[in-house]
Amino acid sequence: MTLESFINEAISPWMLEDGPDKDIVMSSRVRLARNFADKLYPTSGNKEALEEVLQFIKKNYIKEEDTEQDSLTFIPMKQLNMIEKLVLVEKHLISPHLIKHSDYAAVLLSEQEQTSIMVNEEDHLRIQVYYPGLQLKKALEEAYYLDDWLEEEADYAFDETKGYLTSCPTNIGTGMRASIMLHLPALVLTKQINRLIPAINQLGLVVRGIYGEGSEARGNIFQISNQITLGKSEEDIVEDLESIVNQLVEHERMARQYIYEQSEISLEDRVFRSYGTLKNSRIIDSKEAATCISNLRLGIDLGIIENISENILNELMVLTQPGFLQHYANKALRSDERDIRRASIIRERLNLKK
Repeated sequence: MTLESFINEAISPWMLEDGPDKDIVMSSRVRLARNFADKLYPTSGNKEALEEVLQFIKKNYIKEEDTEQDSLTFIPMKQLNMIEKLVLVEKHLISPHLIKHSDYAAVLLSEQEQTSIMVNEEDHLRIQVYYPGLQLKKALEEAYYLDDWLEEEADYAFDETKGYLTSCPTNIGTGMRASIMLHLPALVLTKQINRLIPAINQLGLVVRGIYGEGSEARGNIFQISNQITLGKSEEDIVEDLESIVNQLVEHERMARQYIYEQSEISLEDRVFRSYGTLKNSRIIDSKEAATCISNLRLGIDLGIIENISENILNELMVLTQPGFLQHYANKALRSDERDIRRASIIRERLNLKK
């Protein structure tokens, strides 16, 4: 695979597949943080050590002959310009943090973009696996498989008492972050989300926006993940998170039904106004676009609007981000120029209706 194949399409192939509760649960992700026992951690900032890790990865895991992992493509960050890096961040294939050590960082990507292994991020390895819908257990199984494959050629930093050793103390133990991305427009509209988030936090989970820590929950999209990595097994963490998410899904479904029954005309008006805005705007900022796309998706899920695929909406959520807009323009754009191009792309994609 080439870099172009990863940055030219806004929607990853795995996102086109079906999954449990996919109308509400957009994705499941498991991320494992691992470090090599005999090498300085990336947070040390030692360039020689960072380069050493890169060379170790290239020597041991990037092979010409067929292997079980021959579909992984090695992409050094130093070969990418800033816009290309932003595109990979917007597709959740790399983290913003990986760009900080871009001269000595890389990512291994699978053909379906379901697997992403970041090299020299905060830890030597950040293994990420995605699945559509609520499929955390499947994601964990695949992450285990990749973890075992990587460990065949390396000794991990591991302590019998503390577990896997990581750059940040909050990841020590399992080194695992399991997260679910949810679309919760009805809970936002009914304001139930305001009481649910504090309750979720008290259960040892954290609620963030679409791009993780420090990001805003635009488009009514929330990311829920575990905070505790020490003292519980990976399976228990996943089980607890899935249990909470199942309850959230049930609350969202009930809220959607309540809104539809109690305020059908108002809901339809919100959906069709958003549809009209998206189809006709000549300039639209990212926040308004995300809100309108969320409303339109809710209308599709409830059967208010037909003949539009939810995949187009998934695509638009990424396609309208700054990195993608500038990538397709093939140049850097001012904020107002991005707003104009965003409106144009949305109009073009909605006219396809497929």
